[in-house]
Amino acid sequence: MAKRSKGAQKTQATAPRGVTSLTEAKAWMASRGITEIECTVPDLAGVARGKIMPASKFFSSPVMNLPLSVFFQTISGEYPDYEGLVDSVIADSDLVLEPDLATLCSVPWAQDPTAQVIHDAYHRDGRPVELAPRQVLRHVISLYEKKGWKPVVAPEIEFYLVEPNTDPDYPLKPPVGRSGRPEIGRQSYSIQAVNEFDALFEDIYDYSEAQGLEIDTLIHEDGAAQMEINLRHGDPLVLADQVFLFKRTIREAALAHKIYATFMAKPIANEPGSAMHIHQSVINTATGRNLFSDEDGDPTPEFFSFIAGHQKYLPSVMCIMAPYVNSYRRLTRDSMAPINLQWGYDNRTAGLRVPPSTPEARRLENRVPSSDANPYLAIAASLACGYLGLTENLRATDPIDGDAKNLDFDLPRGLLEAVAAFQDSEPLAEVLGERFVSAYAAVKQAEFETFMRVISPWEREYLLLNV
Repeated sequence: MAKRSKGAQKTQATAPRGVTSLTEAKAWMASRGITEIECTVPDLAGVARGKIMPASKFFSSPVMNLPLSVFFQTISGEYPDYEGLVDSVIADSDLVLEPDLATLCSVPWAQDPTAQVIHDAYHRDGRPVELAPRQVLRHVISLYEKKGWKPVVAPEIEFYLVEPNTDPDYPLKPPVGRSGRPEIGRQSYSIQAVNEFDALFEDIYDYSEAQGLEIDTLIHEDGAAQMEINLRHGDPLVLADQVFLFKRTIREAALAHKIYATFMAKPIANEPGSAMHIHQSVINTATGRNLFSDEDGDPTPEFFSFIAGHQKYLPSVMCIMAPYVNSYRRLTRDSMAPINLQWGYDNRTAGLRVPPSTPEARRLENRVPSSDANPYLAIAASLACGYLGLTENLRATDPIDGDAKNLDFDLPRGLLEAVAAFQDSEPLAEVLGERFVSAYAAVKQAEFETFMRVISPWEREYLLLNV
């Protein structure tokens, strides 16, 4: 599905997204009458943190400060114990956040003319902040660059549209579409089911165009009112930025139509979970050729090593791919999600799929991550697995032809098990950074403790009067 937005015929004074200097940024904002700017930085959960300031103040001092604790906050707003995770000297210090002007774009849903720009986090001595998701991904990309490689990714993000839900004790329900009725049966790939929310998707396209974001396709997925947006392939950091912005864009557009858009991995009990599939290839920068295909168009040993790296190391990064307790509800045998690390040619039951393609476009699709994952960290972790497979010259198993979901589980079944595997992997700590691994694990453990304070309906249903 590809639509031209209602405002597409309008000529813009400058490019809709990104500049290279403060002078260009000032001209960009002046041409749009921008009065405010949202200065954001993605935290460990992929939540936009930061400050909103008048445009005039931004240009007088484009660098802002936030405390290091912004990268320790759990999804429930609490913090783990810092002791041993950071130096005592910098535990409560401010970080320096510098704008990446290539990400400058409008905020089309704002009431007043507003811009937004994503920032990078640095310590006061100029070192990148090891805990900042954007810096983690930058570091992994740099490891590829040192080998003469350039990774290319294309994410696919699934999400649900649901009725507004203000009481967390009540289950989520599909929203009412233009027909006046909610979607009951599953409508995979149905154009009519997408058209039920045509006005909402027109706004998503308009908002995306205003921000310079490129949607490749929009489809209806398997679940009731479950959708998927596919993005065009490109630079991993650019695509992670786009997913970061898309999530907020979709939520804001849905709210304007009195609908919630949710990226929870498993929001509705009897419906499929939502994934963030990551397509990956690697370019040899010296030749410009796909590292995964030889001159005859056949797969190379490097391609199979890349697959093998995922088979070996994905279990150890599952707390990034599936970052919450809810994420593991998606990874069950009776769902559409993978439960192991088999790989196959065009086999959607496997965790690792090789889609049909030309030799130039040969790639690996990682189907394990859920849509609640931080896009920067999920892409970084997936590329880290592939990098280790390449540098360790690992060998993949034989491809599977049948239904991989009939085989045993290869993946952790819960968050604590996944965190323990994450902490135990020395190769991943070297690639992702030891300080990041320690801090991220601490945040996940703290979130699990918060979850354990809640008594679920299942416990009241089966234990209240039976035990």
